[in-house]
Amino acid sequence: MPTLFRGLCTLSRRLSLPAGYGFTLAEHIDALDGGTWDALTAGRSVFLDRRYLRVLEGAGPENLHPKYAIVHRERRPVFALAAQSLLVRGENLLPHTLETPRGTRHAIRGAAGHWQERLLVCGNMLSCGDHGLGLAPGEDIATLWPAVYEALYRLRKADPHARSHDFVLLKDLPATAADANAEAGTAAALSKLQFERIETEPAMCLTLEPGWRTYEDYLGALTTKYRGAARKVFKEITEAGLTVTRGPIDPREGDALHALYLQVASQADVRLVQLPAGHFPALSAALGEDCRCTVIRRGESPVAFVVTLRDGDGAAAYFVGFDRTEAERAPLYLRLLHASIEDALSLGARRLAFGRTALEPKARLGARPTSTVVYLQHRVPVMNWLLKALLCGVEPEPAPDRNPFKTLAPAE
Repeated sequence: MPTLFRGLCTLSRRLSLPAGYGFTLAEHIDALDGGTWDALTAGRSVFLDRRYLRVLEGAGPENLHPKYAIVHRERRPVFALAAQSLLVRGENLLPHTLETPRGTRHAIRGAAGHWQERLLVCGNMLSCGDHGLGLAPGEDIATLWPAVYEALYRLRKADPHARSHDFVLLKDLPATAADANAEAGTAAALSKLQFERIETEPAMCLTLEPGWRTYEDYLGALTTKYRGAARKVFKEITEAGLTVTRGPIDPREGDALHALYLQVASQADVRLVQLPAGHFPALSAALGEDCRCTVIRRGESPVAFVVTLRDGDGAAAYFVGFDRTEAERAPLYLRLLHASIEDALSLGARRLAFGRTALEPKARLGARPTSTVVYLQHRVPVMNWLLKALLCGVEPEPAPDRNPFKTLAPAE
């Protein structure tokens, strides 16, 4: 029966793809034509930049393998696709503070240790946003989803682990009022391809006004209450005997920064990926001035850091790390959020993407929610019905509503 379902799914997919498409697949970004890739992804995102993708190949998570495609129609390139084959293990899905009846925790963790699935993801598991596709000018994504699915299907079949790719995930597609028509077209096209739409937690994004050239300009736009709270964070960091430095990441500090990153990452309830020790120095070397790192130090030793990336005309707060003991004595995390704003302004960014965690403190800085959705498909279509039944009752937490500014900044 599963074979029949898979056959029907494949037939539906192929019948929906118009003739005339060609596919160039690769497991290394430099195996593709660089000029074509750059033309298709120009202005899209740093997470589609070949410099970033090389870092992901050479210093990315051990359970994540990048894959790429350039798709042509009548020999003209129409889109570039960045995907990731991700091996998910059961233990990565268990909260680190698992609460279970006495005597069952060991059994649950033991069972989880034997479960694993492989996902094929269109997008980037290390970033928050729509970072899987770059379209040629004039192309409409709603009409291209059958070709996107065909490219993902071919990438899966070319993978030696193809039999274990049970899920395909389209990550962080926009779902805002401004894109209502495009989102409706995408939803209709993906429904025909048997994808299930799932709402996610909102991503927090801070609009950086054109008149804000420096961090002091940002502070000046805050009301007295919120400006005072920001200055209090700075004061407490100083009183704790900590200093703040900025600059490229010193490879000699790579291990220290990685240890701080792990102290934060290990506390996440879901830990699908983990960066290796060499990731941050490699990223700094590859991106140069497009990568900013702020480090909080006790003496010469790092106790916290944040990496902020130039992302088109915006910026992205990429990853943070901090010493949990030091964080009990001083507001390290809040200071890192302010540092990311300062770094984004120094990059000339018009917005700063903060990601999905810690919604309340980000809202107090002026960040507002940006809605995205994911689309999920199991290779056995009957499993989609089960997935929908499991997920239809799950509602994302609403983002807090805060306005720290003297005048309301325009929404994204």
